[in-house]
Amino acid sequence: MKACIDIGGTKVAVSLNSGAGLELLARRSEPTAKTGSNDALARQVLRLVDEACAEAGIDAAGVHRAGVSSCGPFVLNAGLVEVAAPNICGGMAGPARGLPNDWTTALLEAPLRERFDELRVENDCIAALEAERRWGALQGQDHCAYVTWSTGIGVGLCVDGHVLRGKNGNAGHAGHMFVSDNSDALCGCGNIGDVEALVAGNAVARRFGAGAAQLLERAQAGDAQAAATVDELCRVLGRALYNLVVTLDLQRISLGGSVFWHNREYLLPRLQAQVAGKMPALTAGCELVAAGLGISVGDYAALALLV
Repeated sequence: MKACIDIGGTKVAVSLNSGAGLELLARRSEPTAKTGSNDALARQVLRLVDEACAEAGIDAAGVHRAGVSSCGPFVLNAGLVEVAAPNICGGMAGPARGLPNDWTTALLEAPLRERFDELRVENDCIAALEAERRWGALQGQDHCAYVTWSTGIGVGLCVDGHVLRGKNGNAGHAGHMFVSDNSDALCGCGNIGDVEALVAGNAVARRFGAGAAQLLERAQAGDAQAAATVDELCRVLGRALYNLVVTLDLQRISLGGSVFWHNREYLLPRLQAQVAGKMPALTAGCELVAAGLGISVGDYAALALLV
């Protein structure tokens, strides 16, 4: 029995897998812990594993393997991952960002290693990339990316069949690149005007006074002002996608995340328009597609780490 752990800026989800196929058992989910001491996230994960085991009627002591798909960036402390996520750690950008803690990192790997004999921790988009290449829309693709448009903006990258990780497992943090001159959007990392600060789900509410779901609902209902705002969001994210395509010579990008997935029919052609036709020698033949694993990509991402 394996524990599949998905940590995001909004929620933490835990499920179990018996090793027989892709079935996920006893899924538990709740808002990400952001108060108390900086081991609160790790303690939350361990509690949810225990609760999932209790629901499934399994002895928690018998669960020795765990895959952790977590938002980042990561900081290594004595070789062990701590999470320095802008949407979890309030000490990065300071009180102006509005998070209820002063953490600069959240403990993760060290407490979990005390519990599990086998543990693999990866950035959530690297893990999602592996899941999409194994079971989803990136099967058979050697030059590809997975991009999430959710609470934050994250990317997993694969070139020549090799998943890119970088020195601390942080390759793919393209959400913190700059593609505009905006100077009034504060990201949780402390940047002002990076992609995540401009278009991420949590940024939309801060910038426009309405959540992404409400803004997109109005746009699709014919509200011209909302539609223009969404078009600008797609222009910003589309520029980031274009940069990825021409830098890495990609053949396919799979898109997921709650903001994108629930509005994919509306958003996908607008994002495609920001890439198609620009520098055809580099962009021709690259397609943007919806994640094959849909809204469940985060759950399967954790499982992919243990296959």
